[in-house]
Order: sequence, then C-alpha cells, then structure tokens
Amino acid sequence: MYPLSLLLSLNSLHTRLPNSTYKPSATNNSFLMLPHSSEPHRRPKSPELSDPKSTFSALTAALIHLLSPRNPRSWILYIILFLQILLLSNLRSFPYPDAFLHPSTLLHNSTNAHHPYLSIPANAVVQQPTLPQSEVIENTSLDQCGSGRVFVYDLPRTFNKEILENCDNLNPWSSRCVALANDGLGQSAAGLAGIVPEDLLPAWYWTDQFVSEIIFHRRMLHHKCRVTEPELATAFYIPFYAGLAVGKYLWSNTSTAKDRDHHCDMMLTWLNDQPYYKKSNGWNHFITMGRITWDFRRSKDQDWGSSCIYKTGMRNVTRLLIERNPWDYFDVGVPYPTGFHPRFDSDVTRWQQFVRDRRRSSLFCFAGAPRRTFRNDFRGLLLSQCRDSGESCRAVNCSGSRCSNGTSAIMEAFLESDFCLQPRGDSFTRRSIFDCMVAGSIPVFFWRRSAYFQYEWFLPAEPGSYSVYIDRNAVKNGTSVKAVLESYSKEEVRKMREKVIEYIPRLVYAKSNNGLEGMKDAFDVAMEGVFRRFRDQEDLSFSKWR
Repeated sequence: MYPLSLLLSLNSLHTRLPNSTYKPSATNNSFLMLPHSSEPHRRPKSPELSDPKSTFSALTAALIHLLSPRNPRSWILYIILFLQILLLSNLRSFPYPDAFLHPSTLLHNSTNAHHPYLSIPANAVVQQPTLPQSEVIENTSLDQCGSGRVFVYDLPRTFNKEILENCDNLNPWSSRCVALANDGLGQSAAGLAGIVPEDLLPAWYWTDQFVSEIIFHRRMLHHKCRVTEPELATAFYIPFYAGLAVGKYLWSNTSTAKDRDHHCDMMLTWLNDQPYYKKSNGWNHFITMGRITWDFRRSKDQDWGSSCIYKTGMRNVTRLLIERNPWDYFDVGVPYPTGFHPRFDSDVTRWQQFVRDRRRSSLFCFAGAPRRTFRNDFRGLLLSQCRDSGESCRAVNCSGSRCSNGTSAIMEAFLESDFCLQPRGDSFTRRSIFDCMVAGSIPVFFWRRSAYFQYEWFLPAEPGSYSVYIDRNAVKNGTSVKAVLESYSKEEVRKMREKVIEYIPRLVYAKSNNGLEGMKDAFDVAMEGVFRRFRDQEDLSFSKWR
C-alpha cells in the first residue's frame, strides 16, 4: 500500500506538467499515471515565484480538479483513505502476540533492539524469562498483594515441628496426637451423620479449641502474598507454637516458672539475632498464640502460666489470640477454631442455606456445666432458669470434658434453638460462642468482654444486629431470660439470624491450604487486619515507642 502523501505528491506533480507531455499508455491500467516523454528524464525546474493570489487560485483549481468525483483518480484516493480509516479503527481487535501485552515478555524482547515487535505464532511455546522475585512480584502481584506481603521465618524445629512430634506428652492426662492430626483439624466428625447434610459431612471435624497456631502456620506457608526474600516483606510471621509449648506445664505440679518460660526464652534469643527484627524493633512482626492471653501473662513465679507476653522482646509484636486483653494494643482476638472447615465456597453457601431453612423448635438453649466451687455461680443460675422454662429451653450437660471439642448433642441444640446463652467460661470468652453462631443461632451475652471487646475484625460493628445483651446483675436480681427473649418479634429474630448467617464465613477456617476462592474466611480477615495495622503504623501521625 502506497502512503497517501506520496499519491498526493505525484498527482500534484502531474497537474503542473504541460498537457502535451502527458500520454497515457493504453496498456497501463495502473492508478499511477506517470508522464510519458521521448526525451530523457530531466529534473524539473524550480517554479518561478509568482503573485501569492494567483498561486493560491491555481492551487485551489488543482485540488478541485484532483478531488472532483468526475476524476477517476479521485475515487482511488477516496478508497485508499477509507481503507486507512477502517484499518486504524480496528487495530484493537487484531490478535496481537503476547509479546505486545505482557510486561515480562517486553522485558525479554527488549534485548532485540532492531525487532521490538516480533510476531509469535499462536501455537508457539514461549520460554518465559527468569526474573528476580522482586520483578516478578512487581509485574504480577500488585493487584492481589497491594495490602502487603508476608515473610515466614524458618524457625528451628524445636519451636514447632518437634512440639507436634511430641504430642504424646503435651498434657499430663492423655495423648494429644489425635486432636492435632490432619494439620490441626482433628478427626473427621462422623458422629454428626444425620445431623448435618450428608454432602457437607466431609467438611466437619472434631477440632480442638487450642490449635490456631497449627492452622495459621499451614495457611501462612501457602499465602498468595508470601515472599521468600525478607526485604520485600511488609509483615514478618513467627511460627512459634507458644500455646502448645506452655500447655504441657500448666497442670503439672512439678513444673517451675523456668519450665513454662523455656521455649519462649529460646525463641526470643533466636529472634533477637534476626536483622529485620532488629530493624523494626518488632513493630512489623506478628505471631499466633493458640490460647487465651492470660495463659502468657504471669506476673509472679508462683502464678499461673508463662510470662511470654511480658518479655522485653515481645513488647511490640502483634499477637493473635483466641481471647485478648482489651487494654493491650498488641493483642488481637481471633475466632476459636470450630468443627466446620469448608472445602469450597459452595460448602459455605450450602451450609448457610441449611441453617437458614432450619425449623427451630426451642426458644433458647444452654450448653455448659455449673461451677459449684464458685460462689454465686452464674452458670448454675442459667441452668436453673433453663430447666424452669420447659420446652422453651434445651440444656446440654457439659460436665467434665464432654464438650471440649464439640459433640453431636451441642450441634443439635444450637440447630434447634433461636437463641443460645453465652455466659463467660473459664475466662471471658468460650468456644461455644462460635459453635452457636456457625449453627445460625443468635448468641445471648452477659459480659460485654465476651465478644464485643474481643473480635472487632470478625463481628458486625453493631452488637444489637446479631446478638442480645442481658446484664448479668439483672438476671441475678430476678430478670427472666425467657421473658427477655420472648419480647423479640419473629421479624426481629429473622433479621438477627440473617446477620449471623451472613458472617459465618468470617468465623470459620477453611480446609484448603489456599482458603476459599470467592469469600474470606477467618484467616483471610486476620491477615487483612494485620496488613492494615502495619500500614497504619507507618503513618506519620502514629506514635511508636522504641
């Protein structure tokens, strides 16, 4: 195809030549009708300067003649112009090879300076260049890792793997190996057959409440934004199984304060030698501690638990715990592990529909055991009110350890009840809160610290949208729990239940190493919160101590 500018130049030249020199060839049908002469070709003389007005008139006349519809050559020009416009307007729809589209391929082809746009056959196998991880992340992970990237420390085995290998000795009564099997999920919950939908039974396990360290470590190793070069990280994860390590000594009559602090002291000695910990003084480091915060806050040697949180090296480290100290910025409450570990998004939506459609025969239920050694035992009071409420309340006796990892009786009670009573447990929180909500039952709290001051990242901001709060002192003074719950209309109950069901994904830990595809589980929500926290800490208005 000849450029339009060349055609215009040739035709302009033709209009300036004398008519006597133009002899069209009878055999030449080309649209380039060049002048024919018997004389040798000579360089045209430069045109003499003439009056500007006459020059403009001559040029106008030439253009009118050239572009006139009566001139056959003008149609050729129109067709060429139309084709060029058509070509330009359809450039985006042409199938370009990957070399034009992928940044990494452009980098690869840039070494061929004379051929920056090489055509690659559609079936060709293109060897992708090996780039430094920093370039790979920059080119392919900006969208999904905009919040941050995590580096997972490769701790010595004594801080995690060896603890699991010694599962027979993790408590003084029995082996913990069964409870810690399946990457911390425990045994399959075959006992729930006939209670949960058959197609969802593989997603249910008898999961121990103290295994979040194992679950988080497994998921962290497969996190989409995990990096293996620490200089690229915005967050540093410490995979130390602090809860499992100290649990071995909590009920031992012969353990000492040194025993309970042993693993934590060794870990902090190791951590203090790491350059990125020294650089940040721990501000961008975080850890999962699979027990309640009070198990790591021993003030005196003769007191309960370890003093790990009070160690100097832990001062600025963010801690993910199943119960936090609401007055400690570095404590973050995360959901207790429940028995539901969805494999796919469809498991979650199927379960949500199941609990939404469930016909509930009881107004409320309570799963627990009295604390007879406690003065004015509140649990005993609730059990008494439950028994006095007849068929309106279902009670599950959890004396001893019968309800430690969930039972079919607990699941049935929650599925059959509109509300579930959630007094404080041995501490302010209890795993039953999450078992109850996963079953689509509405929690009833008597201490604000049981949930409202604990799990802000995971629960709705408005407590009344998903739960009921009854002051415990009012109950002690004679307020009927049944009367309070009966005061809610069916529509109010429906709306609260719907809010609980909406938040189920955020309360469970997915079975897959990569989590769920179209929704965020508790692990994903926790990671988002950690990245957000570390980003906020870099704000100039945030005050850090050293």
